Amino acid sequence: MELYGQYKSSIPQKITIHILEVLLLWLSFWILFQNGGSWIENALHIHNSTQHNERRIILFAFSVITFFRFAYMMIKLLKRAIPWEESFSVPFAFALYFVGFSLFILPTSMPVDFMDGFGVILFIFGSFLNTGGEILRNKWKKIPENKGKIYTKGFFRYSRHINYFGDLLWVSAYAIITRNWYSVSIPILLFCLFAFYNAPMLDRYLKEKYGKDYDAYAAKTKMLIPFIY
Repeated sequence: MELYGQYKSSIPQKITIHILEVLLLWLSFWILFQNGGSWIENALHIHNSTQHNERRIILFAFSVITFFRFAYMMIKLLKRAIPWEESFSVPFAFALYFVGFSLFILPTSMPVDFMDGFGVILFIFGSFLNTGGEILRNKWKKIPENKGKIYTKGFFRYSRHINYFGDLLWVSAYAIITRNWYSVSIPILLFCLFAFYNAPMLDRYLKEKYGKDYDAYAAKTKMLIPFIY
């Protein structure tokens, strides 16, 4: 599936993605606050704790913020074409976030504590890196004299794919809020996807597009995790 180098509005694909994500949000709400938790407890034998609903409220707030943040980025910032395959693979990823973490949090009965406060801060910081980095890059690219140049400023001076690193942070925040060790599997899976597929694929495209300028940038800037990897 070719993701880069093609530019198109892709309105039908974007509408499909948003409709599917709204359905996933509704499913998450049903699991967390309606009869979904009891149904899953009976059908799948996953304990559904009814204590400390504030933890579930935080988790669902994460999902609502994430939905609107990505809707803004897709509508206002994303310029490349979206293949039909991606219009279904993206909602699949959001199913892991919206529904997967909702299932992981069901058995949790711990009251909210300082660790959850750290999770909220991590979510905010990761979201800021991801969306803020894209906004700054979009503004820079609109300047005529920057046409055809590679963007290495802002947050991207610390990592070639700092937006992916931001994703890892806010997804890890979900896992913290669930207080379920099994939920760690989702950020681990996301790291592997970024480190071994998305980032290398984008690196190849950028190297082909920018040549020596990208080689110089890559030589002094880590791929994914600032100063580490």
